[in-house]
Parts: sequence; C-alpha cells; structure tokens
Amino acid sequence: MVSSLPSLPSVLGTDPSSCILDAFRTAIAKRVSDALPPLTIDQAYAGVDYGKKGVDFTVALPRFRLPGRPDQLAQTVISDFQPDDFVSSITHDKQFLHFQLNTASLIREVLNQIHTLTYDSPTGKPSYGTNTSGAGKKLVIEYSSPNIAKSFHVGHLRSTIIGAFLDNLYKACGWEVVSLNYLGDWGTQFGMIATGFEKYGSQEDLENDAIKHLYDVYVKVSKDADSDPNVKVEAAKWFKRMEDGDESALANWRVWREMSVKKYIEEYERLNVSFKVYTGESEVGKEWQDRALGRLQEMGLISDVEGAKLVDLEKWKLGKAVLRKANGTSIYLTRDLGGAIERWEKYKFDKMIYVVASQQDLHLSQFFKMLSLMEFPWADRLEHVNYGLVLGMSTRKGTAVFLDQIIREASSVMHEQMKRNEVKYSNIEDPEMVAREVGITGIKIQDMAAKRINNYTFNWDRMLSFEGDTGPYLQYAHVRLTSMERKNPELIPLPPPSQIDTSSLTSSQHARDIAILLGSYPDVVKTALKTHEPSGVVTFAFRLAHAISSAWETLIVKGEEDAAKARARLWLYLCARDVLGAAMRLLSVRPLERM
Repeated sequence: MVSSLPSLPSVLGTDPSSCILDAFRTAIAKRVSDALPPLTIDQAYAGVDYGKKGVDFTVALPRFRLPGRPDQLAQTVISDFQPDDFVSSITHDKQFLHFQLNTASLIREVLNQIHTLTYDSPTGKPSYGTNTSGAGKKLVIEYSSPNIAKSFHVGHLRSTIIGAFLDNLYKACGWEVVSLNYLGDWGTQFGMIATGFEKYGSQEDLENDAIKHLYDVYVKVSKDADSDPNVKVEAAKWFKRMEDGDESALANWRVWREMSVKKYIEEYERLNVSFKVYTGESEVGKEWQDRALGRLQEMGLISDVEGAKLVDLEKWKLGKAVLRKANGTSIYLTRDLGGAIERWEKYKFDKMIYVVASQQDLHLSQFFKMLSLMEFPWADRLEHVNYGLVLGMSTRKGTAVFLDQIIREASSVMHEQMKRNEVKYSNIEDPEMVAREVGITGIKIQDMAAKRINNYTFNWDRMLSFEGDTGPYLQYAHVRLTSMERKNPELIPLPPPSQIDTSSLTSSQHARDIAILLGSYPDVVKTALKTHEPSGVVTFAFRLAHAISSAWETLIVKGEEDAAKARARLWLYLCARDVLGAAMRLLSVRPLERM
C-alpha cells in the first residue's frame, strides 16, 4: 500500500505496512523524544497508549523518569506544537499528554490499508490484522481431545472453541501450526466396552452411528458392573491383552476407533474446526513411555509402593504422581510424558500448548515438572492454557449434555425465529444451514465473551437473542453490512481507493469512531497472542458492531444525493464488513451474507 503520510524513523517491533496506527504512534513518539532528550524514540513509543473515551492516544510523562516536573516537561512538548498530517491537537492534563490524530489522514489511511490488505494482499489471501511476528516458528497445539465411544460432550466444547481460536490466532501471527486432537482412545474403559459388546453390541447400530452405539454399550455394561464386580475384573484383563498387543483383543477396537474418528470429523466440520493430526493415547509408543520411566528411574525420582510406580513431587507442593499401576498397565500421565518426548522428536516445536480445563491444573503441573526434572532442554516450551467450566449446559428440557443435541435445538429455535419474517426467509437459499450457523455462533460467542478462566452459566435466552452482545447480533451486523452492495447497485463496483474522496467523512464523529476502531484491529490480534484470551477479540467485534449500528441513521448511503459522499460512506461500511468478518473468522465463526 502506498501511504501518502510523510516518512518516519523506524521503531523496533512496529510495522506501519500492516498496522497504520503504528505510524501515528511513531509520529507522537518522535515529537515527545525530540522535545525531551535524552529520551529515545523507542523509549517514547513504549509510553504511547490508547486514550480513554474521546482521546486517541495518551502519554503518561512520569513513566519516563526524566528530571523535571511533569507539567514542565508537558510544556516543553507543547510549546512549539504545530498540527501536521499525524496529530491535530495535544492537550495537557496533570501528568498526561493527550493526542488527537488528524481525522482526514486517519480515515483515509485506515480504509486504504484495509482495502489493500484484503484485496491486494501479497499472499493473495485477505491479511488485514495478520502479522509476521511468528515467522519461522512452529507451534504444536493439543485441544478438544474427546473420548472415543463417548458422544461429543459439552465438557469438550470449551477446549474445542478456545483451541480453534488459538490455532487461527497463531497462524494469523505467522506461526506454522500443527493442531493435534489427542483422543481418549485407550484405557480400561475399552476393556469394559469390549466385554459389553459381546452382550449388547449390534453391527448395524455401530455402522449407523459408532460413537452413539459404543456409548450406549458402555452405559449398559457399567450398570452391570455396579452389581457384578466380575465385569470390571474381565474388563481389566481385556485391556491388559490390548496393552500386550494381543491381535484378537485389538481387532474390534481398531474398527471402533476408525469409525469414531470418521464421525468426529463430521462433527468438527459443523463447528468450523479441523485438525492437522488425529492422534491418541493408543499411539504413544511403549518405547517412549519406557524411555520416560527409565530416565526418571536413573535420576532416582521413582519409588515403588506396593508394586505401583510413583514420583514424589511433595517438595514442589505437587503431591505424589502415579506412573504405573500395580498390575503393570500404564496410566495417562505416563502416556503424556511419552507423548511429549515423541512430539519433540517428531516436530522440534518452538512452543507446545495444551488446552485443558483448570480442573486438570495439578495433572499438567506434575507433568511439566517431571519433564523439567528429566532435564529436557525443551521442557520450558510447554504451556497450559486453562479455562473454567460451562455450568448448566443442557437442552431446554434439561436433558442431554451432548453437543449435537444442543446444536440441533439451537438450530431449530433459530429456524422458527427466521420463519417469522416471510419476505426475508424466502430470499435465503439454505435456511437450515443459516439457522445452524447462527445457533453455533450463539454457542461460541457466549463461550468466548468472558475471560476463559471464569466458569459461566449457559443461558439459552441470551445465546439466541438478537439483542445485546450475542452471537446472533454479530451475524446480523455482518449480514446488514454485506447487504449494502445489494441495496446500492448503482454505486457498485466502487472506483479504486485513490479515486474515492473521503473528505466528507471527516466531519462525522461516527465515521471517525469506526475508523479508529478498524485501525486498532491489528493491535487487538497482537494483544490476544500475549493473553491467549478470545474475549478481547469478541469485545472488539461487539464495539465495532455497536459503532456501525450508531452510524446507520446519519451516515446514510441509500437516498444520499451526493454520489461522492455515498461512495465514501459505502466504502467505510464495506471496510467495516471486511474487518468484522476477519474477527469472526479468527473466532472460528463463519460470517453469513444473508439471514
């Protein structure tokens, strides 16, 4: 993009070619550092923060620890101020300097950059909001990880939603991402299912819906086990045969696993989530588990208690961790250790993230501490991204907690709402798909709206509402922006940006508010990478949707007689659509064009 702004010195960590507000901040930093030597431009830049309402950027002078009183320093900066292409005014308030940007430059440069990086991006894909901070780095991320033979449970939903967001986020910041779905496909429960399948299994039901049928078998055999202790004994023997590689014990399990993965891929597609690799506890080679145990043994960290192998982590307030049961079968901590070593050997990652509920904090802490005690140089590259619980998530009748039932119900309620407007409904090509997408958006946005560590209570009415900060409201905002082209065919196609006169927008506070929000989107993405919080992106999307909603009445396009004004306004709205769509896709939501 060719900017018409004057050139500026470069500041480490900034990139005006992907975030135009970096140029405006650099101009502020230069002004401050020029007036207050020995302050460098880089030091001054670190002090340029977003301002509170009504102020673009603020500099808190005491943070620089310069000799002299803040008000004297402020006067030095202000004394010879002349407005320029970057800054229109500076005000001094106690220890702060507040900077207002040049509105004409701000609007023109922000819209230019969004248009260029969306439609003429060097990569050929829309790239506004992306950056190259992770270029050359590799992330391995494990998330979702449901148990085979159990329907996709709402308990796995948060890991899936947060993990998919982080997967998209790291890619947007230039990282190579290997996403893993580490399935619960091993353990005594498979001995239970194998035992129960002989009694309750049906090949026809299995082929129809493997996950549901195996779950039903598991429920029935577990009930048997409550009254007959032999069931569990038989199940344990069966799993021991599986661990020992007995082909006759593994044959059915392999078929069940393959059928379950196929079903899962369909479920994830509906959620707009995909994985690079489907792996599982069963695939962690015994050699890697033995290597982990061997290393801990060599270092004198393992003790034997009644035949079970334990690691004492009391010194670090992490209790005692069991690595192998007395009967010789592995447990998932051993498989996690083996799996981490195996992944390092295979991927040589720069970072590995586990997206796992906060209930598992102790397990992850024990796991990470053991790898650190084993002195693996890559042990400090592992990170646990935790989250709180979803409370009260069930269908409206208070039954099931399986995700497909929740999605079906959300879709059906949305479908009913859509039918109320016959005219709009008749224009939708695939109303069932639209209803499903709006329902899924409602589920996801309710999940990501608050800080991820918080528990939240699932609320049907809030989730499905078009009022307030909800998923359906975001979809509606995007659809309304998309409809602008259809409703104003005489203005389409718009001329190239260089031929659109944006000067008429400078007198509109609404246009200015939208422009500065749009310009802040690359910063929103960078902040999310630091915090691993989807809530910041959700908040941005709502703020943008509200700013657009406030502008509709005054910044009209249809009915505006001045064609130049109408074009400028339409361009502003289309840039807003592109950025809102980018934020929604980052959150793994599919933006709709009609609803």
